[in-house]
Parts: sequence; structure tokens; C-alpha cells
Amino acid sequence: MNLELSDEQEFLRDAARDALGRVKTVDAAREALEDPAQRPDLWPTACEAGWAGLLVGEEGGGAGLGAFDAMLVAMEAGRVLAGVELLGHLPASALLDAGQYGGLSAVAEGTRRAALLAARPPGGLDGDAWTVEPRSGSRRADAPRAEGDRVSGTVTWVPDAPGADVLVVVTGDGTALAVDAGQEGVSVEPVMRYDATRSLGHVTLDAVHGETLQVTPEQVSHAWYLAQVLLAAEAVGTVERCLTDAVAYAKERFTFGRAIGSYQAVKHALVEVLRRRENAYSLLVYAGWSYEDRRDEFPLAASAARSSAGRALDFATRELISVHGGIGATWEHDAPLFFRRAQLSRRLLGGAGEATDRVAGELLARVAA
Repeated sequence: MNLELSDEQEFLRDAARDALGRVKTVDAAREALEDPAQRPDLWPTACEAGWAGLLVGEEGGGAGLGAFDAMLVAMEAGRVLAGVELLGHLPASALLDAGQYGGLSAVAEGTRRAALLAARPPGGLDGDAWTVEPRSGSRRADAPRAEGDRVSGTVTWVPDAPGADVLVVVTGDGTALAVDAGQEGVSVEPVMRYDATRSLGHVTLDAVHGETLQVTPEQVSHAWYLAQVLLAAEAVGTVERCLTDAVAYAKERFTFGRAIGSYQAVKHALVEVLRRRENAYSLLVYAGWSYEDRRDEFPLAASAARSSAGRALDFATRELISVHGGIGATWEHDAPLFFRRAQLSRRLLGGAGEATDRVAGELLARVAA
């Protein structure tokens, strides 16, 4: 198996880095904490680059690429804390493509942005239930319920829900419906926690009409795990940025006549960041391969990647602050912005801890069998 990036993948990665590098996204992350309106609109950039249709087949107007290609773009977004609405759009577009949605071409072009109202697949403490994030507390809530082509329910902390045109709603019986976000009965309440670059919303549906997608519960489940690997990919990109910035500062900051990077404690911490990054990236590669060639392994691969990347990001952002010493904890420095991203990311979509539990449960079940 060749794990090197193809020429096309390298071009996609470099093009994404160039496109996102034209906007001062890290500076915008700080400004948005004071005024959310300062968050730059990067969706036109995504449409121009063709990211909106990455996971939509060519017959539907998309690029027909795979999950790992989408991860490469997500990594570049994570590197610069770019608030591109891909975490909600890409898994939703994959379901719309699989479900033969009537307005697929507009979704692939990005003229209509989608967001996934994801539900966690059955398993673990949830038993046979599809559940969604609770507004507060640790007890998960029931997924929306559908009666025919009408769906009702509340889904909280939905990535990229504000401003979305199409909401892909996962129901309690493992089906999915495409709902026009502009119709009466749909309410989207924008919310912000920790990281102002991340668009979140609480969505309430009151017997709204939806187009039932022709997808299986397994396909719906894979959309959940696709969102997991995109979060993991963002995390890996942020870890890379943290490592680069920390190493650069460790080389130029001198104490007692020596660069702080020459001290063993600093070196060991930075090597540990690198080790965790490499481990998480290898699991992303595995997840990308399994999405294309071994779908039965994708849930485990995605959970492993989310678990590993989430812990790597938490560790890397803490070390970035530590290496920078006193200035690393100040409002004026960039380091706390990356820490904010880490603390929000580790809680979204079930959380990194839940992904760890899934990996442990799967491995224990295999041992028992």
C-alpha cells in the first residue's frame, strides 16, 4: 500500500493552504471574540475552490473525491483556525448524494449550503437509540422523530447550522430527511462557546416538511463517522501549527545564554507533540483508506482517529502556551486561541472521550468473540 500523497492530493493541499493563507484568520479569531460579526466569510472561497462538492459524485456536479481528500482541506483549515463551514456541509452533502437529493447540484456548487443535524449511532450506553447532543448536562437527548415526511425535534450544538440552506436531519429510526431551512417551523439559534471561529446553532423543528433520502441506517451512520474524521483532521492541522510555532520560539528565546529549546524538558515536550501528531495522522490515513475500500472498518478507524487527534490537540495547545511562558497566557498572544479551539473541538459531536469509549468497546468485543 502506498501511503504517500498523490500529485493531485498534494495540489489540493497546497491550493487549500494558499487560498486560506490570503485571509488573516488567526487575527480574525481574536477579533471575533469581541464581535462575532468580525468572523470572515470564507464560504465564497470554499465555493471557488470547489470544496463544497468534494464528496459529491461527478454526476451530481461534484468532484467525486474521497474522505481523505476532504481531510486534507480540513487539516489546512485547522492549521490557521479558519472558520470554513465544511464540518457541517461535507457529511451532509455525502448523505444528500447517496440519498439522491433533488437539489444536489446546488449543494455541490455551494450556492445552497448544507448542515448535518447528526445523531450518534446506536451502541454503548445508548443501546439501540440514536441520540443527539444535550443542551446541558451529560445525558444525551433523543434524535428528532419523523412521521411520514414531517419531522419534529431539537438538535443542539449543530456545527455550521446558522446560515445553512439545507438541513440534513437524522431521525431516531436511522433515517434522514433534507429540510429547507427557510420554511416556517424551522428555528436556528446561533450560539458561541470558547472558539468564535466555530459556527454553532441550536435547531428546533416543528413538524416541518422534509424530503426523505433514500439511504440506509448504515449510510447515515457513516455520515456521523465522517464528521468525526473531519474534526480529527482539523485537529491534526492545528497540532502541526502549534508544533511549528513552539519550535520556532524555542530556537529564538534565550535564557542563561542558551536557547530554551536546548533544555531537555522543552525538547522532550516538543517531541511528544510530534509523536502524537504522527500517530493521529497515521490513523487519519487508515480512516481515509477504510472509507473507500473497507467500509465495515470505517467506524472503528474514525473513532480511533478522533480519539488520538483530540488528545494530541489538547496536549499540543497546552505545550504551545507552556513553551511561550508568561506571554503564552496573555490575551495578546495567539496561543490561547488555539487552546480555545482544542477545548471546543474535544466536546463536539459526542466528544473525543466518547470516541475513545467506542474504540475500547469494539476491541473488547473482538477479544470476547
